[in-house]
Amino acid sequence: MRRFARAGCFALAWSCLLMGYAAAQPANAGCIASVSAASTQTWRCDNGITIVAENGARFELKDANRDGHIDSVELSSKALLIEVPKKPGGNPFKVLTPQAIAAVRGTRWAVDVAEAKSSVFVADGRVGVSRRARGRGVVLGPGEGVDVEATGPLTVKTWGQPRVDALMARLGQ
Repeated sequence: MRRFARAGCFALAWSCLLMGYAAAQPANAGCIASVSAASTQTWRCDNGITIVAENGARFELKDANRDGHIDSVELSSKALLIEVPKKPGGNPFKVLTPQAIAAVRGTRWAVDVAEAKSSVFVADGRVGVSRRARGRGVVLGPGEGVDVEATGPLTVKTWGQPRVDALMARLGQ
């Protein structure tokens, strides 16, 4: 009997943790979360957007135009892998970090926030990246990344396979 009670308490605690986490998002903005064996959390949204969050990532889904669908994510720590289906026209999907804004209309890319730097890597498609404080931005293509710090140029680089593999492993990929 105690075993069932313990299992029930564990299930209830896990459900509360997920619901508490989800409740921090604005009405979930049409997204449903699931946890994978790799301890990542995957958000699948009804507008086709998929977000994989690294274990412990701190972020908030946003619905700026209040249409019931997410249109941006505010990421404050760790990494996200985002996949946005191509869509003609309209506003681009954005990831905002303390240092950068990354925006797309359709692609698969990762954003990583650590200390005083945000890094953006594109797996597929194209992503525009600029400093949060505005200024001249850059456009990344497949295999390219940029590290955004408070000052200095935004230098687009082809990321080496070890760096790509290390980031993707954190994201359960």
